[in-house]
Amino acid sequence: MESNISTTKKQGRSVNDAFASHFAKSMFLSVAGLAILTFIGTRMFTHVDLNLYGYMVGTIVFIGGFFYRFIAWGERPPTKIFIKKGLKLLFRKSTPKTAVNHLAIYDFIRNRGIYRWVQHILIGWGCVLACLVTFPLVFSWMYFTMEDNGYYTIVLFGMNVMNVKADGIIAWLSYNALNIAAIMVTAGVCMALNRRLKNMQARAEQKFMYDFLPLYLLLFISVTGLLLTVQNVFLHGWMQPQMSLIHQFSVIVTLIYLPFGKLAHIPFRPMSVFARNYREHYGEQHMKECKVCGDHFVSVEQSNDVIQVLGVNEMEFNMQDGFNLAELCLPCRRKYRISRFSGFATHQVKVKEANQNAKG
Repeated sequence: MESNISTTKKQGRSVNDAFASHFAKSMFLSVAGLAILTFIGTRMFTHVDLNLYGYMVGTIVFIGGFFYRFIAWGERPPTKIFIKKGLKLLFRKSTPKTAVNHLAIYDFIRNRGIYRWVQHILIGWGCVLACLVTFPLVFSWMYFTMEDNGYYTIVLFGMNVMNVKADGIIAWLSYNALNIAAIMVTAGVCMALNRRLKNMQARAEQKFMYDFLPLYLLLFISVTGLLLTVQNVFLHGWMQPQMSLIHQFSVIVTLIYLPFGKLAHIPFRPMSVFARNYREHYGEQHMKECKVCGDHFVSVEQSNDVIQVLGVNEMEFNMQDGFNLAELCLPCRRKYRISRFSGFATHQVKVKEANQNAKG
């Protein structure tokens, strides 16, 4: 009896009991981590740029929304399986190559066409470059100081990293990094809009709020950011305070919207490495044969996982023919479902669909 009471007390002292949910715990730890990094980067809050305060608030809301979406997605039974197994396979020899193909050069998109590949390279790396510059500046992890000797000092997390000439190439690239990112994103978004407006299939499948609005938001941010430079260099700062507020507002709105719209796939993209490792590792072990045609279409592990997840969700697809619907390849699965409605055993017809291996 006493041991049960002591066990209950120990369980009640768990750190998790201090939070209402996994989301609340993750959000608290994230904000606490940001606060610690900002405390270090600003030398105990002695160097804080209040002009970037709005960006800081937008970024914190973005992180909260991202954790909300990620935890909600990660709690789903199929996601739990592939994340758990993906973590175990993270140190495969092929992981660096897979990460480069999926996260750096977008090789999987190049197979769909050079135009779409260039478009995604410009948008993707433009956004990454903008984040790599903006977030360290927003939280004062990085900033610049200048003495009277004509040299800038780059300060990173409160430490002087290097001195660069004010009119040198490094200083020029540092101060124009956001302009370069804006030009890349503008070009990529224009390419995307051109394809989506001219391609009839794309026009039929897309919606304004989900497909076009994110592109317009990225375009608006890029254009207003470039206008700030134009006003500063060519117009001697005319209307720059007003444009600065417009640009800041557009960035904040996009950051808040990002975790809940189509752009959410950007921070979720690293999970594709887990999925690829999962398919490759278990595909190398043992492939599943289709119960109808005998083709190897998926790994045995993935087939078993699909059947398990369907069972967890109380969705049983055990057919009277003695197999589970998940044990059929996609063409045979479609033909089998047709046979259930038509009464004709279409799944026994050995002819495959003409476009079953189509790419695009």
